[in-house]
This record gives sequence, C-alpha cells and structure tokens, in this order.
Amino acid sequence: MNAPMQTDHSAQAIMDQLGQAARAAAAELAVADTAAKNRALLAAAAAIRAASAAILAANAEDMAAARAKQLSAALLDRLELNPKRVEAIAVGLEDIAALPDPVGAVMAEWTRPNGLHFKRVRTPLGVIGVIFESRPNVTADAGGLCLKAGNACILRGGSEGFRSSRAIHAALVQGLRAAGLPEAAIQLMPSTDRALVGAMLAAPQYLDVIVPRGGKSLVARVQAESRVPVFAHLEGNCHLYVEASADLAMAKNILLNAKLRRTGVCGAAETLLVEQAAAATHLAPLVTMLLEHGCEVRGDAASQAVDARVKPASEADWATEYLDAIIAVKLVPDLDAAIKHIERYGSHHTESIITEAADHAAEFMRRIDSAILLHNASTQFADGGEFGFGAEIGIATGKMHARGPVGVEQLTTFKYLVFGNGQVRP
Repeated sequence: MNAPMQTDHSAQAIMDQLGQAARAAAAELAVADTAAKNRALLAAAAAIRAASAAILAANAEDMAAARAKQLSAALLDRLELNPKRVEAIAVGLEDIAALPDPVGAVMAEWTRPNGLHFKRVRTPLGVIGVIFESRPNVTADAGGLCLKAGNACILRGGSEGFRSSRAIHAALVQGLRAAGLPEAAIQLMPSTDRALVGAMLAAPQYLDVIVPRGGKSLVARVQAESRVPVFAHLEGNCHLYVEASADLAMAKNILLNAKLRRTGVCGAAETLLVEQAAAATHLAPLVTMLLEHGCEVRGDAASQAVDARVKPASEADWATEYLDAIIAVKLVPDLDAAIKHIERYGSHHTESIITEAADHAAEFMRRIDSAILLHNASTQFADGGEFGFGAEIGIATGKMHARGPVGVEQLTTFKYLVFGNGQVRP
C-alpha cells in the first residue's frame, strides 16, 4: 500500500529531513574511496538478486493496480519486471562498479609561462534529485550512478511503480550499509504525494540538480517551476531515414529493431522517412514488414498507396512520440528534405540514417542538432549501457552541461587546482 498522502506542510518537512540528511551524506561521498563505492554497488547487486522474489511480488501488485487503471500498453511494459529484468538491474549495478571512478580524474592540465601549473579535475555535483515515472529500474540505475559519481540522491518515483521502487531501494540501502557508507546516500521519497515534487523543485538549498524522467507533462512542469538546475529529458520523437543506396535487408532489420524491439522506450523510432528514389525498391517492403509484425502505419499518400491497411497520417502524427506499435511513414524528395523534416518535427533526441553514401551520412550528422545521431544502426542504441556508461539516468536533450545519456561522468562537474612556488600577480 502507498504511504498516506501528505499535506504541503508535511511535504516540506519531509524535504527538509531528507535534504539535510542528503547534504551530510554528500559530504562523505565526495571523499569516499573508489573501493568503498564499488563494495556498496556489488553488495546492492547481490541484495537485488536475493530479494528477487520480493521485488517481483511488489511489482505484481503495481501491475495489478496499473491494469485496473487501464494504463496503456507502453506504460505497462515500462512498469513490468520479470526475472530477466531483475537480473538486468543487478548486472547494471555491477557494470557501474566496473566503470572507472570519475571523481578526481584529471580532465586537462597545463603550465603557464609564469610557472603556475593548472589541473581541471572532476568533482561530484553534490545532491541530485531524480523524479521519474513508471520505470522501477530507474531506482537502481539512478542510485547506482549517483553513488559512483560521489553524489547523494533523493529519488521520487511515480505512483504506478511505488511498491517496486521501494523494494529495490531496500536492496540499495543494504549495499550502502554493507560498505559502511551513509544510508542517506540514496533516499526514496516515502510517499507518492505530488506535493513532494513541488517541495523538490523549490529546494536549491538541498538539491544541486534535478533530473526528470517521464512524460511530457512531468518534464514541462519541472522545467517551468524548478528553482534547481534541470537536466531535461523531454521526449523521444526519433526518426529513421532510409536512402535508395541502403541495403534493403539491413534497412528492414534495423527498422524492425528500432520500432518494435521495445516500443515503450524513448529510443524507439516513431517516424520512418524514405527517399523518393527508393520508392520503387524500399518503401513497399518496409511498410509491408511493419504491418505484418503488427505495427500500425500512418502514412502519406505514397505510403497509403502501398497497402490499404496504411492509415492516413495527420499533421500531428509527424510530431508524436507514440511509445506504441505505431509509426508514421513519409516519402521525402532527398536528404535535405529529410533533415528539414527532422528539424521541424523532431525532439532533438535520436535520429538514424541508413545509407551506403558516407558523405550523406556525414552531412546528416553535421546538420541535425540532436543528442544522438547514428549511421546504419538502430535508434534503440540510445541507452547509456550501450554507450559503455554502465547505465543512465536518462537521455538529456538540452545543451547545457549534459547531453545524450547521463552517466557517471555527466553527474560530475569540475574544479581547478593551481600549483605555484611563490608566484604573485604583477
């Protein structure tokens, strides 16, 4: 059962309590050695495995409640855990432990003519607030990444996955305890009261940054109301552009994966653009394949002519993140038209071009202002684990500080160390 709803006054009291504890924990974590952080992560992974049955039971309750609320198939997919996904959570923590410790890493160093020696070194951000919806695995990903980067964190999960997140959080606390690190290093809001979100957004004295991970309405609220800096993850209206030179078998394989591997992830392709010169060779096979795999296709006139099952696309379809087995399809004259379409309708998340023309791929990557651009690969590689980051808190689509997968390095800032031997400024 969820904790009782809190009043605004109670929400502030909770924020004060958790915030003060997080600040104290952050001071310890900033100087914690790598071995201690890794021990906590590995112990948490072991605790996740040991608590697998309890985590799955909690998730079953969440799933039952979500089905009763008639949540969409995409949200149910994000929420659901199974033994394989629980094991993936544990492996994710072990992967984070295996990453190099970013804290103290020298980013650059140089010596000035006056003999002063400068170093720019990575340092923790401090306390990170993470507000997320639906996905209970974010509890472990966010907690583990923040810990490795020397940060304390305060997590506020959505009501749909509250029981699952609480069960996972308990395992993370076991890991911290086993390593002798402060249990307040990873804290979970004890309630799903929306007032707690407001309390986090108004707490720059406790939080150094907020990472929202959820639907457009959540992110929009955080961006509009937060007095704390935000790593924005808006939405994933991702595009796949197929040129005439593309190997058809490769294009089909990539499209199938990009759209249907998991439709509820932010890296799922939502629009297929096909070059006009490929209309006779590529359009029909690609559209037919999607339809045969149960994907609804909403297309322009050329796409509708391929198969009577293709529904007409509206203007809104080009800008929609479906998070479902639905895709918009459009024939475009050339590379320039594809780029202009993506820049007009896209969300600056992830785009892919399928082509054998290296110069076209280079132009695609140079001109499109998205966080992740791929050549001859699925958009579903938009994931911190696939980048070698161990895991991610989210895909940042803004331009300040962090962009793309937010991993351990992105959860640090830097400071300058300057070494002299008596220099004074003239």
